[in-house]
Amino acid sequence: MHGIVHDGEDDAAIDERTATSDRADHVPVLRPAPLRIGDEVRLVSPASPPDLDSVRQTQRTLESWGLKVSLGDNVFRRYGYLAGTDEERLSDLNSAFRDTSVRAIVATRGGKGAYRIADQLDFVAARTDPKFLVGFSDITILHMSLWRHSRVVGLHGALYTDETSSTEIHLRGDSLRAALMTPGPTTITARAEEPTSQLTTSGMVRGPLLGGNLDMVAAGAGWALPDLHGAILFLEAVDLYLGQVDRQLTMLRKAGHLDGIKGVAIGQFTNFKPSKGITIVSLLDDHLSRLGVPVLGGLPLGHGNRPATVPLGATATLDTAARALTVD
Repeated sequence: MHGIVHDGEDDAAIDERTATSDRADHVPVLRPAPLRIGDEVRLVSPASPPDLDSVRQTQRTLESWGLKVSLGDNVFRRYGYLAGTDEERLSDLNSAFRDTSVRAIVATRGGKGAYRIADQLDFVAARTDPKFLVGFSDITILHMSLWRHSRVVGLHGALYTDETSSTEIHLRGDSLRAALMTPGPTTITARAEEPTSQLTTSGMVRGPLLGGNLDMVAAGAGWALPDLHGAILFLEAVDLYLGQVDRQLTMLRKAGHLDGIKGVAIGQFTNFKPSKGITIVSLLDDHLSRLGVPVLGGLPLGHGNRPATVPLGATATLDTAARALTVD
Protein backbone atom coordinates (compact mmCIF):
# COMPACT_ATOMS: atom_id res chain seq x y z
CA MET A 1 0.00 0.00 0.00
CA HIS A 2 1.13 3.52 -0.73
CA GLY A 3 1.22 6.09 2.04
CA ILE A 4 -1.89 8.08 2.90
CA VAL A 5 -1.66 11.86 2.59
CA HIS A 6 -3.23 13.77 5.46
CA ASP A 7 -4.83 17.20 5.31
CA GLY A 8 -2.01 18.91 7.20
CA GLU A 9 1.75 18.96 6.87
CA ASP A 10 4.22 19.19 9.71
CA ASP A 11 6.46 22.25 9.98
CA ALA A 12 9.53 20.42 8.71
CA ALA A 13 7.75 19.36 5.52
CA ILE A 14 6.54 22.90 4.89
CA ASP A 15 9.99 24.37 5.56
CA GLU A 16 11.63 21.87 3.18
CA ARG A 17 9.10 22.54 0.44
CA THR A 18 9.58 26.30 0.80
CA ALA A 19 13.36 25.94 0.81
CA THR A 20 13.18 23.89 -2.39
CA SER A 21 11.18 26.67 -4.02
CA ASP A 22 13.70 29.29 -2.91
CA ARG A 23 16.63 27.26 -4.28
CA ALA A 24 14.99 26.42 -7.61
CA ASP A 25 16.18 29.59 -9.38
CA HIS A 26 19.78 28.59 -8.75
CA VAL A 27 19.80 24.89 -9.57
CA PRO A 28 20.39 23.23 -12.96
CA VAL A 29 17.56 21.80 -15.03
CA LEU A 30 17.28 18.01 -14.81
CA ARG A 31 16.14 15.91 -17.77
CA PRO A 32 15.20 12.38 -16.70
CA ALA A 33 17.01 9.49 -18.35
CA PRO A 34 15.31 7.79 -21.32
CA LEU A 35 13.33 4.68 -20.43
CA ARG A 36 14.69 1.24 -21.23
CA ILE A 37 12.88 -2.00 -21.89
CA GLY A 38 11.76 -3.44 -18.56
CA ASP A 39 11.41 -0.06 -16.83
CA GLU A 40 8.29 0.57 -14.77
CA VAL A 41 5.72 3.22 -15.69
CA ARG A 42 3.04 4.25 -13.18
CA LEU A 43 -0.43 5.32 -14.36
CA VAL A 44 -2.10 7.91 -12.13
CA SER A 45 -5.23 10.07 -12.33
CA PRO A 46 -4.42 13.58 -11.02
CA ALA A 47 -7.48 15.28 -12.54
CA SER A 48 -10.78 13.88 -13.89
CA PRO A 49 -11.75 10.19 -13.73
CA PRO A 50 -10.61 8.15 -16.74
CA ASP A 51 -12.52 5.61 -18.77
CA LEU A 52 -11.67 2.04 -17.79
CA ASP A 53 -11.23 0.86 -21.37
CA SER A 54 -8.91 3.73 -22.27
CA VAL A 55 -6.70 3.02 -19.26
CA ARG A 56 -6.46 -0.65 -20.16
CA GLN A 57 -5.64 0.23 -23.77
CA THR A 58 -2.95 2.64 -22.59
CA GLN A 59 -1.54 -0.10 -20.38
CA ARG A 60 -1.44 -2.56 -23.28
CA THR A 61 0.24 -0.03 -25.57
CA LEU A 62 2.96 0.79 -23.06
CA GLU A 63 3.53 -2.90 -22.38
CA SER A 64 3.89 -3.50 -26.12
CA TRP A 65 6.90 -1.16 -25.94
CA GLY A 66 8.52 -3.50 -23.44
CA LEU A 67 7.64 -1.41 -20.39
CA LYS A 68 6.23 -2.67 -17.10
CA VAL A 69 3.02 -0.85 -16.13
CA SER A 70 1.64 -0.37 -12.61
CA LEU A 71 -1.48 1.50 -11.50
CA GLY A 72 -1.86 4.00 -8.68
CA ASP A 73 -4.08 2.85 -5.83
CA ASN A 74 -6.72 5.45 -6.69
CA VAL A 75 -6.50 5.50 -10.47
CA PHE A 76 -10.21 4.57 -10.92
CA ARG A 77 -11.61 6.54 -7.97
CA ARG A 78 -14.49 8.95 -8.53
CA TYR A 79 -15.37 11.95 -6.42
CA GLY A 80 -17.80 14.13 -8.34
CA TYR A 81 -15.96 15.37 -11.43
CA LEU A 82 -12.61 14.42 -9.88
CA ALA A 83 -10.70 11.13 -9.90
CA GLY A 84 -10.90 10.85 -6.13
CA THR A 85 -10.39 13.38 -3.36
CA ASP A 86 -7.47 15.78 -3.43
CA GLU A 87 -5.73 13.59 -0.86
CA GLU A 88 -6.22 10.42 -2.90
CA ARG A 89 -5.00 11.93 -6.16
CA LEU A 90 -2.05 13.58 -4.45
CA SER A 91 -1.16 10.36 -2.68
CA ASP A 92 -0.83 8.47 -5.98
CA LEU A 93 1.33 11.20 -7.51
CA ASN A 94 3.68 11.56 -4.58
CA SER A 95 3.95 7.81 -4.09
CA ALA A 96 5.09 7.55 -7.71
CA PHE A 97 7.64 10.34 -7.25
CA ARG A 98 9.03 8.61 -4.15
CA ASP A 99 9.11 5.08 -5.60
CA THR A 100 12.59 4.55 -7.06
CA SER A 101 11.38 1.61 -9.15
CA VAL A 102 9.07 3.93 -11.13
CA ARG A 103 10.86 5.57 -14.06
CA ALA A 104 7.98 7.57 -15.56
CA ILE A 105 4.55 8.76 -14.45
CA VAL A 106 1.74 8.87 -17.01
CA ALA A 107 -1.50 10.75 -16.35
CA THR A 108 -4.53 8.78 -17.51
CA ARG A 109 -6.26 11.97 -18.65
CA GLY A 110 -6.61 15.69 -18.04
CA GLY A 111 -9.99 17.26 -17.48
CA LYS A 112 -10.29 19.14 -14.20
CA GLY A 113 -8.67 19.08 -10.80
CA ALA A 114 -4.88 18.89 -11.16
CA TYR A 115 -4.71 22.60 -10.31
CA ARG A 116 -6.09 21.80 -6.83
CA ILE A 117 -2.97 19.82 -5.85
CA ALA A 118 -0.19 21.36 -7.98
CA ASP A 119 1.42 23.18 -5.05
CA GLN A 120 1.54 20.08 -2.83
CA LEU A 121 3.73 17.76 -4.90
CA ASP A 122 6.81 16.25 -3.28
CA PHE A 123 9.27 18.55 -5.04
CA VAL A 124 12.24 17.18 -3.10
CA ALA A 125 11.49 13.62 -4.25
CA ALA A 126 10.94 14.82 -7.82
CA ARG A 127 14.40 16.39 -7.91
CA THR A 128 16.13 13.62 -5.94
CA ASP A 129 14.97 10.96 -8.41
CA PRO A 130 14.02 12.72 -11.68
CA LYS A 131 11.44 10.93 -13.81
CA PHE A 132 9.20 12.11 -16.63
CA LEU A 133 5.65 13.19 -15.85
CA VAL A 134 3.61 12.65 -19.03
CA GLY A 135 0.38 14.51 -19.69
CA PHE A 136 -1.16 17.61 -21.22
CA SER A 137 -4.28 19.78 -20.95
CA ASP A 138 -5.04 20.13 -17.21
CA ILE A 139 -1.72 18.37 -16.42
CA THR A 140 0.05 21.51 -17.70
CA ILE A 141 -0.23 23.03 -14.23
CA LEU A 142 1.66 20.09 -12.71
CA HIS A 143 4.42 20.52 -15.30
CA MET A 144 4.69 24.22 -14.48
CA SER A 145 4.75 23.70 -10.73
CA LEU A 146 7.34 20.92 -10.98
CA TRP A 147 9.63 23.07 -13.09
CA ARG A 148 9.09 26.12 -10.89
CA HIS A 149 10.07 24.24 -7.71
CA SER A 150 12.31 21.40 -8.93
CA ARG A 151 13.52 22.24 -12.46
CA VAL A 152 12.61 18.76 -13.75
CA VAL A 153 11.74 18.37 -17.45
CA GLY A 154 8.31 16.88 -18.22
CA LEU A 155 6.59 15.64 -21.37
CA HIS A 156 3.60 17.49 -22.81
CA GLY A 157 1.73 14.76 -24.65
CA ALA A 158 -0.19 11.53 -24.42
CA LEU A 159 -1.23 8.51 -26.41
CA TYR A 160 -3.95 9.50 -28.85
CA THR A 161 -6.79 7.67 -30.56
CA ASP A 162 -6.17 6.59 -34.14
CA GLU A 163 -9.53 6.72 -35.91
CA THR A 164 -8.24 5.52 -39.27
CA SER A 165 -9.45 2.01 -38.42
CA SER A 166 -13.20 1.44 -38.70
CA THR A 167 -13.11 -1.83 -36.80
CA GLU A 168 -11.11 -1.08 -33.67
CA ILE A 169 -9.88 1.87 -31.66
CA HIS A 170 -6.10 2.03 -31.53
CA LEU A 171 -3.89 4.20 -29.40
CA ARG A 172 -0.88 5.62 -31.20
CA GLY A 173 2.11 7.10 -29.54
CA ASP A 174 5.06 7.20 -31.94
CA SER A 175 6.02 10.68 -30.74
CA LEU A 176 5.55 9.81 -27.07
CA ARG A 177 7.54 6.61 -27.42
CA ALA A 178 10.43 8.50 -29.02
CA ALA A 179 10.38 11.20 -26.33
CA LEU A 180 10.31 8.61 -23.54
CA MET A 181 12.75 6.06 -24.86
CA THR A 182 15.09 7.70 -27.39
CA PRO A 183 17.97 9.96 -26.32
CA GLY A 184 18.65 13.08 -28.31
CA PRO A 185 16.77 16.23 -29.33
CA THR A 186 13.07 16.41 -30.18
CA THR A 187 12.09 18.38 -33.30
CA ILE A 188 8.51 19.46 -33.97
CA THR A 189 7.86 20.85 -37.44
CA ALA A 190 5.00 23.27 -38.05
CA ARG A 191 2.16 22.18 -40.31
CA ALA A 192 0.89 24.61 -42.92
CA GLU A 193 -2.63 23.18 -42.55
CA GLU A 194 -2.84 24.18 -38.89
CA PRO A 195 -4.75 27.49 -38.68
CA THR A 196 -2.25 28.98 -36.21
CA SER A 197 0.50 28.69 -38.84
CA GLN A 198 -0.71 32.10 -40.04
CA LEU A 199 0.78 33.62 -36.89
CA THR A 200 4.39 32.80 -37.82
CA THR A 201 6.72 35.81 -37.96
CA SER A 202 10.51 35.81 -38.36
CA GLY A 203 13.48 35.16 -36.11
CA MET A 204 15.35 32.46 -34.22
CA VAL A 205 15.68 32.29 -30.43
CA ARG A 206 16.79 29.86 -27.71
CA GLY A 207 15.51 29.37 -24.19
CA PRO A 208 13.68 26.90 -21.95
CA LEU A 209 10.33 25.84 -23.39
CA LEU A 210 7.62 26.52 -20.81
CA GLY A 211 3.84 26.62 -20.82
CA GLY A 212 1.24 24.37 -22.42
CA ASN A 213 -2.52 24.72 -22.07
CA LEU A 214 -3.43 28.42 -21.96
CA ASP A 215 -6.24 27.88 -19.44
CA MET A 216 -3.74 26.36 -16.98
CA VAL A 217 -1.02 28.92 -17.69
CA ALA A 218 -3.49 31.65 -16.73
CA ALA A 219 -4.80 29.67 -13.75
CA GLY A 220 -1.24 29.25 -12.41
CA ALA A 221 -0.30 32.93 -12.61
CA GLY A 222 1.08 34.09 -9.28
CA TRP A 223 1.55 30.67 -7.67
CA ALA A 224 2.36 27.84 -10.13
CA LEU A 225 3.49 29.69 -13.24
CA PRO A 226 7.31 29.90 -13.40
CA ASP A 227 9.18 33.11 -14.15
CA LEU A 228 9.13 33.30 -17.95
CA HIS A 229 12.06 35.70 -18.41
CA GLY A 230 14.31 34.26 -21.12
CA ALA A 231 11.85 31.46 -21.95
CA ILE A 232 10.05 30.38 -25.10
CA LEU A 233 6.37 30.38 -24.21
CA PHE A 234 4.32 27.49 -25.60
CA LEU A 235 0.52 27.83 -25.79
CA GLU A 236 -2.37 25.65 -26.95
CA ALA A 237 -6.05 25.57 -26.00
CA VAL A 238 -9.37 23.84 -26.62
CA ASP A 239 -13.07 24.57 -26.14
CA LEU A 240 -12.69 28.09 -24.76
CA TYR A 241 -14.81 31.07 -25.72
CA LEU A 242 -12.93 33.78 -27.58
CA GLY A 243 -13.69 36.08 -24.66
CA GLN A 244 -11.96 33.70 -22.28
CA VAL A 245 -8.82 33.64 -24.40
CA ASP A 246 -8.91 37.43 -24.65
CA ARG A 247 -9.24 37.83 -20.86
CA GLN A 248 -6.50 35.31 -20.11
CA LEU A 249 -3.95 36.82 -22.49
CA THR A 250 -4.84 40.33 -21.34
CA MET A 251 -4.26 39.37 -17.71
CA LEU A 252 -0.96 37.61 -18.47
CA ARG A 253 0.33 40.61 -20.43
CA LYS A 254 -0.84 43.39 -18.14
CA ALA A 255 0.28 41.59 -14.96
CA GLY A 256 3.79 41.33 -16.41
CA HIS A 257 3.90 37.54 -16.63
CA LEU A 258 4.96 37.68 -20.29
CA ASP A 259 7.69 40.28 -19.76
CA GLY A 260 11.09 39.14 -20.99
CA ILE A 261 10.00 36.09 -22.99
CA LYS A 262 12.19 35.35 -26.02
CA GLY A 263 9.60 33.82 -28.35
CA VAL A 264 6.22 32.14 -28.61
CA ALA A 265 5.49 28.62 -29.89
CA ILE A 266 1.83 28.26 -30.83
CA GLY A 267 0.21 24.85 -30.99
CA GLN A 268 -3.34 23.84 -31.76
CA PHE A 269 -6.25 26.08 -30.78
CA THR A 270 -9.11 23.66 -31.23
CA ASN A 271 -12.90 24.09 -31.46
CA PHE A 272 -13.06 27.87 -31.69
CA LYS A 273 -15.80 29.62 -33.64
CA PRO A 274 -15.60 33.20 -34.98
CA SER A 275 -17.41 35.80 -32.90
CA LYS A 276 -18.63 39.03 -34.51
CA GLY A 277 -15.98 38.75 -37.22
CA ILE A 278 -13.11 37.96 -34.84
CA THR A 279 -11.33 34.62 -35.26
CA ILE A 280 -9.01 32.90 -32.82
CA VAL A 281 -6.09 33.62 -35.17
CA SER A 282 -6.83 37.35 -35.32
CA LEU A 283 -7.30 37.47 -31.55
CA LEU A 284 -3.98 35.71 -30.92
CA ASP A 285 -2.23 37.98 -33.42
CA ASP A 286 -3.58 41.06 -31.64
CA HIS A 287 -2.02 39.94 -28.35
CA LEU A 288 1.18 38.26 -29.53
CA SER A 289 2.22 41.02 -31.95
CA ARG A 290 2.45 43.38 -28.96
CA LEU A 291 5.20 41.24 -27.42
CA GLY A 292 7.74 42.02 -30.16
CA VAL A 293 9.26 38.52 -30.23
CA PRO A 294 9.46 35.76 -32.87
CA VAL A 295 6.31 33.64 -33.12
CA LEU A 296 6.11 30.16 -34.64
CA GLY A 297 2.58 28.90 -35.23
CA GLY A 298 1.16 25.73 -36.72
CA LEU A 299 2.84 23.33 -34.30
CA PRO A 300 1.00 19.99 -33.95
CA LEU A 301 0.82 20.22 -30.18
CA GLY A 302 -2.39 20.17 -28.18
CA HIS A 303 -5.89 18.77 -28.62
CA GLY A 304 -6.06 18.69 -32.40
CA ASN A 305 -5.25 16.17 -35.11
CA ARG A 306 -2.25 13.84 -34.53
CA PRO A 307 -0.63 15.81 -31.69
CA ALA A 308 3.05 15.31 -30.98
CA THR A 309 4.88 15.08 -27.66
CA VAL A 310 7.36 17.76 -26.62
CA PRO A 311 9.59 18.15 -23.54
CA LEU A 312 8.78 21.08 -21.26
CA GLY A 313 11.52 22.85 -19.34
CA ALA A 314 14.45 21.82 -21.53
CA THR A 315 16.32 24.34 -23.70
CA ALA A 316 14.70 24.78 -27.10
CA THR A 317 15.46 26.53 -30.38
CA LEU A 318 12.57 28.23 -32.15
CA ASP A 319 13.51 28.73 -35.80
CA THR A 320 10.81 30.41 -37.86
CA ALA A 321 12.75 30.10 -41.14
CA ALA A 322 12.96 26.31 -40.70
CA ARG A 323 9.43 26.32 -39.22
CA ALA A 324 10.71 24.06 -36.47
CA LEU A 325 10.91 23.86 -32.69
CA THR A 326 13.86 21.74 -31.52
CA VAL A 327 14.22 20.84 -27.86
CA ASP A 328 17.66 19.74 -26.65
